[in-house]
Amino acid sequence: MLGIKINGRFVRWEIPTIILSLLVIVVVCCVKCSSTGGKKNAQATIQEEPQVELLYGFDVSKYEILQGSVEGGQTLSHLLDGYTSQANINRIYKESKPIYNFAKMKVGDKWTIFAQSDSLGLHLNHFVYEFNRREMLFVSIEGDSLAVHKEEKEKTIVRRKASASIESSLWNSLVADNIPGALAIEMEDMYGWSIDFFALHEGDTFTVIFDEEYIDGKSVGVGMVWGAVFKHGGKEYYAIPFDQGGKLSYWDENGKSMRKQFLKAPLKFTRISSKFNPNRLHPIYKVRRPHLGVDYAAPAGTPVYAIADGTVTAKYWDKKGGGNVLKLKHSNGYTSSYLHLKSYAKGINVGTRVSQGQTICYVGNTGASTGPHLDFRVYKNGKAIDPLKIPSNPVEPIKEANKKQFEQVKDKVLAELVGDVAENEKLNNYDLYPSTRPVVVLTAADSVRMRVESGALYKALGEIK
Repeated sequence: MLGIKINGRFVRWEIPTIILSLLVIVVVCCVKCSSTGGKKNAQATIQEEPQVELLYGFDVSKYEILQGSVEGGQTLSHLLDGYTSQANINRIYKESKPIYNFAKMKVGDKWTIFAQSDSLGLHLNHFVYEFNRREMLFVSIEGDSLAVHKEEKEKTIVRRKASASIESSLWNSLVADNIPGALAIEMEDMYGWSIDFFALHEGDTFTVIFDEEYIDGKSVGVGMVWGAVFKHGGKEYYAIPFDQGGKLSYWDENGKSMRKQFLKAPLKFTRISSKFNPNRLHPIYKVRRPHLGVDYAAPAGTPVYAIADGTVTAKYWDKKGGGNVLKLKHSNGYTSSYLHLKSYAKGINVGTRVSQGQTICYVGNTGASTGPHLDFRVYKNGKAIDPLKIPSNPVEPIKEANKKQFEQVKDKVLAELVGDVAENEKLNNYDLYPSTRPVVVLTAADSVRMRVESGALYKALGEIK
């Protein structure tokens, strides 16, 4: 008998061999199971979920989709007829009114219908109507339930710095250099007290930092203007944003407000057709008589703004040729008159208080007039003066308590205007409104962790890992 000696006793050799073999088999099976399970888990991890194609947030695979844009003469019924009942169309029309009035549908507005089919045909589940570039109306129908809500498309903001040279007008210069025309409005608002945009010179230049807004990859407007410099008539006019007293406004490099007592002009995007002239030949009566104002040629209906805070003192029809007339009284003995008007702004009556820049009336062609224009006049203590030469003082400058912060803002603006700076060196909202910056509170544990993380042991462990 063959055997092996274990603890002084002989044991048949087959028994240990059988036990050892069983152990080997068990280990191999465990390894295989572990390997197979690991592969399955790995495959489960690697396997990606099928991607779902979405349109306005809806899974397109679940619907029949019809899209188009409004054509001339179409109504809501034209769009939805055949996909839902007339009763539902009436409900959609009524319940959408607080958000959008379908009586004001515009040619070109985009619409999308999400429908599902059954034995009776297609039935409307969701309806999306884009009533402007950014806002959309969503309608959902489920059984007898109808829900209406509004959503806005995501807006992307791109910070830009642009420079251009004046050749004919500010607007033309912007368009020629692929700069949004809406920036002209922002710049006229900023420089309305400092630069006469009717007297720009060929060769005047400007540089401006601004946010351009995009929706669906298309430019839709201008946001924040972070600073500008306008070189006009051999002088540099800086515009630096700063919040003083809870209102963001613009200041020059010396901390003087760009807002002054009088606007340079009472309207925008027009031209001067006749200046102040004490001996002008009248274009209709063909006699020489003083022209005590400035004529701004502009399309009928162009808004006219109050050049300063004041009170309406007169609103009447001038039988001597002035047509519809409006007069305002301002501080320090100044008054202003607006002639040949088409109409008056809502709420403008004798005694009404108006603010600088407020729309008060509209350009017209009434009275003795050869075409649509505004005859604008200014008086000082009852005596007519040239509106283009009104002396105007700035409002309160930067306060002493704000000067340090203003200087920090100014330095960032000037640096970006003249060159390229890193993102963290550019002016941002936290510079303008420090109180909005998130406050980081460190706990004792944070302090310990930071000390540990700066130590050699932490770094060594990190490298080993």
